[in-house]
Amino acid sequence: MATAAANSASEPEAEPKAGPKAVGEEDEVKAARTRRKVLSRAVAAATYKTMGPGWDQQEEGVSESDGDEYAMASSAESSPGEYEWEYDEEEEKNQLEIERLEEQLSINVYDYNCHVDLIRLLRLEGELTKVRMARQKMSEIFPLTEELWLEWLHDEISMAQDGLDREHVYDLFEKAVKDYICPNIWLEYGQYSVGGIGQKGGLEKVRSVFERALSSVGLHMTKGLALWEAYREFESAIVEAARPVAGFLSPFDREQTFDSQLEKVHSLFRRQLAIPLYDMEATFAEYEEWSEDSIPDSVIQNYNKALQQLEKYKPYEEALLQAEAPRLAEYQAYIDFEMKIGDPARIQLIFERALVENCLVPDLWIRYSQYLDRQLKVKDLVLSVHNRAIRNCPWTVALWSRYLLAMERHGVDHQVISVTFEKALNAGFIQATDYVEIWQAYLDYLRRRVDFKQDSSKELEELRAAFARALEYLKQEVEERFNESGDPSCVIMQNWARIEARLCNNMQKARELWDSIMTRGNAKYANMWLEYYNLERAHGDTQHCRKALHRAVQCTSDYPEHVCEVLLTMERTEGSLEDWDIAVQKTETRLARVNEQRLKAAEKEAALVQQEEEKAEQRKRARAEKKALKKKKKTRGPDKRGADEDDEKEWGDDEEEQPSKRRRVENSIPAAGETQNMESAAGPAGKCAVVDVEPPSKQKEKAASLKRDMPKVLHDSSKDSITVFVSNLPYSMQEPDAKLKPLFEACGEVVQIRPIFSNRGDFRGYCYVEFKEEKSALQALEMDRKSVEGRPMFVSPCVDKSKNPDFKVFRYSTSLEKHKLFISGLPFSCTKEELEEICKVHGTVKDLRLVTNRAGKPKGLAYVEYENESQASQAVMKMDGMTIKENVIKVAISNPPQRKVPEKPEARKASGGPMPSPQTYGARGKGRTQLALLPRALQRPSAAAPQAENGPAPAPAVATPPATEAPKMSNADFAKLFLRK
Repeated sequence: MATAAANSASEPEAEPKAGPKAVGEEDEVKAARTRRKVLSRAVAAATYKTMGPGWDQQEEGVSESDGDEYAMASSAESSPGEYEWEYDEEEEKNQLEIERLEEQLSINVYDYNCHVDLIRLLRLEGELTKVRMARQKMSEIFPLTEELWLEWLHDEISMAQDGLDREHVYDLFEKAVKDYICPNIWLEYGQYSVGGIGQKGGLEKVRSVFERALSSVGLHMTKGLALWEAYREFESAIVEAARPVAGFLSPFDREQTFDSQLEKVHSLFRRQLAIPLYDMEATFAEYEEWSEDSIPDSVIQNYNKALQQLEKYKPYEEALLQAEAPRLAEYQAYIDFEMKIGDPARIQLIFERALVENCLVPDLWIRYSQYLDRQLKVKDLVLSVHNRAIRNCPWTVALWSRYLLAMERHGVDHQVISVTFEKALNAGFIQATDYVEIWQAYLDYLRRRVDFKQDSSKELEELRAAFARALEYLKQEVEERFNESGDPSCVIMQNWARIEARLCNNMQKARELWDSIMTRGNAKYANMWLEYYNLERAHGDTQHCRKALHRAVQCTSDYPEHVCEVLLTMERTEGSLEDWDIAVQKTETRLARVNEQRLKAAEKEAALVQQEEEKAEQRKRARAEKKALKKKKKTRGPDKRGADEDDEKEWGDDEEEQPSKRRRVENSIPAAGETQNMESAAGPAGKCAVVDVEPPSKQKEKAASLKRDMPKVLHDSSKDSITVFVSNLPYSMQEPDAKLKPLFEACGEVVQIRPIFSNRGDFRGYCYVEFKEEKSALQALEMDRKSVEGRPMFVSPCVDKSKNPDFKVFRYSTSLEKHKLFISGLPFSCTKEELEEICKVHGTVKDLRLVTNRAGKPKGLAYVEYENESQASQAVMKMDGMTIKENVIKVAISNPPQRKVPEKPEARKASGGPMPSPQTYGARGKGRTQLALLPRALQRPSAAAPQAENGPAPAPAVATPPATEAPKMSNADFAKLFLRK
C-alpha cells in the first residue's frame, strides 16, 4: 500500500488495460488513482519543506498550487453530483412549502423534521445562502447526523476557493466531530487537511487531525482500521518521496529528517498492532513486508495479546453486525461487558457508538453521563456529553436537571447556568410534573449559593424572587397548558417555608406560606397539618402549635383520629387542665361527627347495593317468566331430547356461553328463497296470506337431525397452542368455514375450522381455527381486529379459562407511553387516511388506530404512535384544540387510567365481608341468558365446573363422599324436568 503510494509520486500513471470491468468499478479505480496522485504530490510538497533545498521540487513537477487539487478531486468524488437547477412548475409549490416551514419554525423551533425538510427544499432550489443559515440554526439546537454533516461539508468544500474558505471548512469539521463519534467524518477531515498541506503549518495540521482521529475512533474494531491505514499511508508516502535524496544528505541531516520520518511509520505500525482490530493479520503481514529489519519481540507479544483480546470482543461485534438498527439490546450487553473490564477509553467509545444509532434514548444518555460524572470527572468531556444529551432529548427533564448539577459541580459561571435553565423552560416538556422538577433543581442550586450567615444578600433576594416566579409560572403557564399545576402538594412552597423558618429565622413568612398551602385544597389531609405542626415545634412556639392542631382537628377528613391523638399527646405533656379539657371536648365532638358521617355513607352505599340487587332480581324474574311462557306455547319433540343428551363434550354446541335470545337484525334476514316465498304469500294489502308453515316441533326436529349429522369433535387440550379463537363474526355469515379458510391460509396450513352453531342451526358468530404449526397460530393473532364483512374480527389464543381464570387478551399497553397520543372528539366520518395526513405533518407516524365498537363503528377516538417523544410532544402542542370537520378535538399523551382489578374472594374473606357462593362457568365465562331453574333454597355450590362443550375442558373435580355430593345435572336436564310438569 505504502509502496504503491510512493511509486505513484515518481512514476507516470500507466494506462488501464481494457477489460470487462463495470463502469462503476472503473470510476472507483479512477477516483482512487486521482486521490493517490494528489496525495503523493501534496506529500512531495511537504517533503520539500521538510528536507530543504536538496529536494528540487520543480524537477518533479510539483507546485504549491497542486495541494489544492485534492479538494477538487475529493469533492468531485464524494459530492452528490452537478445539479442543473431547472425552474419548472414545481418551483412555486416549493416556495410555498418553504414559507410554510419557516413560519412553523418561528412557532416551534424544536421541530426536528421541519428543519430537515426546510434544508432539503432550500438545497433543491439552490438557495445556498439560505441553506447555510438553515443548517446553522439547526446545528445550534440539535446535533446533526453523520449524513447531514457530510452533505453540508461536501457543499462547503465544493464552494471553497481561498484560504479563508478553507478555514471555514475546518471550523465545520470541528463542529461535526463534536456531535457524534463518526469515523467517516474523521476520515474526510484528514483527507481534506492533506489538501492544505502546501499552506503554512499544513503538515502539522494533517498530523494533528489524524492523531485526534485515532484518539477518538482508533479503537473502533470495525471502522478504526481505515483511519490507521490513511495516516500510515500519508507518512509512508513522505518516506518514499524522500528516499531518492536521502543518499545525498549528510549523516546528521539524514538522521534528523529521513530516519525520523521512517521511525514515524514504524511507530504507527506498532501502535496499531497493539490494538484489537479486525483484519490484524493482514496488517502484521504488511509490516513484515515493509520493514527491512526483523520485528521486535515486544511488538509480537503485543500483537498476540491484541489477538486474544479480539477473540473476547468478537461475539459482541458479530452480534452488532447481525442485528438490525438501532441494536439497543446488543449495545447494552456490549456496554455491560466493557464496564466489567473497566477501560475508560473503550467504555467511552462503546457508549458513543451506541448513541450514534440510539441518540433519542434518554436512558442511554443518563447512563453515559452518570458514568462520566462518577468516574472520569473531566470537565470538558462531562459538560460536552451533558450538552449533547439535552440537544438530542430536550423533552427529558432528568437530562436538564443533571446538566445543571454538572455545571454547578464544575464551577460554571452563574450566568451560563441561568441561561441554560431558561432554555429548559422552553424545551416543551410533556408533563406538568416535569416543570416542577426542573424548577426544584434550579431552586436547589440557588439555595446553595446563599450565605445564610448574612441577614440579607443579593443571592438571598434572587432565591426569594425565583421562588415567587416559580409559583407564578406554575399557576399561569403550566396550568394553562396542562389544566394542572403539577404540584398539588405545593412541594415548592413547602421548601420555601422550610428555608424561611430554618435558615432565615423568618417564621412569620413561613406561616404565611403554610396558610397559602392550606387554602389550595390541602387542609383536608392530616399529613400536611402534621408537617406544619413539626415545623412549628422546631422553629415556632407552643401557642402556634396548639392553634395549628386545633385547626387540623376541624379540617382533616382522611385521618382525623391521628390528628386528635397528636393534639391530646401535646396537651398531656405540655398543656394546662383547661387546655386538656378543651382538647378532649373538641376531639370527642369531631370524632362523633366523623363516625356519624361514615355511618350515613355506609348506609347510603348499602341502600344503593340493595337497589341494584333488587333491580337485578326483577330482571332475572322477568326473563325467567318470559322464557317459561315461551316454552309453554311450544311443544317439544322426542328427538330434541335425544339431541340434547348427545350434546355433551361437543365442539358443535355451546352450553356454557348462550347468546341473547333476542336475535339481531342480521340474524333475522331470510334466505333468498324464503324472501321470495314470503313475497308471493303476501296479499295486495301487504298482509301475509295463509301459507303452509312447518310447526315449531317439526322445525326443531329438523334442526336436531342436522346437529346429529354434524361430526362431533372432542376438544383436545394439547392442541391449544396451534388453535386460535375467532369471535365477533357476523351472524349472517353463510358457510363460515369456507369463507374464513382462505383468509387464515395466508398465515399457514389450516387443519380445520370449527364454527359454532345454535340448536336451530344458526351461526353463533365465533369459531375455532386449528393450524398445523404453532408459528402459523401466532401469526394469525396479528389478524386481530381485521374487518370481515363490515365487523372487526377478534382473534385470541385458545385458552381454558377454567384453568386460567385471570387470562385476558389485551394487545395494547395500559401504561404511560410518551411517544403515543390519545385523540378524542373526532367526527365519526373521519377516516384513518385523513387523520394520518394531519398527524404526519408533526413527525413520522409509526401506527394509527381508530377505536371502534364491536360492530366496527367509530367511537370518535384514536391512538397515534410517533417515532419518538419529541415528535409526540410537538404534535400535542400543535393539534390540541384543532378543529376537524367542525369538531374540536382534544389531544394528550397516552396515559390510560388504571383498570380496576376485581377483589378476589380470599381478600373479601380476610376483610370480613360476605362470601358469595362460588360459581363455576365454562371456558368462555357465564352467558347472558343462563337461568337458574332450581329454587334458591335448594341451590348448592357445585363441587366442580361442568364440562365445557365448545372450549377447552376444565380440570376434573376432586371426588367427594356420596352422602354430600350434589347431583350433577346440565341445563338440558333441568329443561326436561321443567317440561314434564
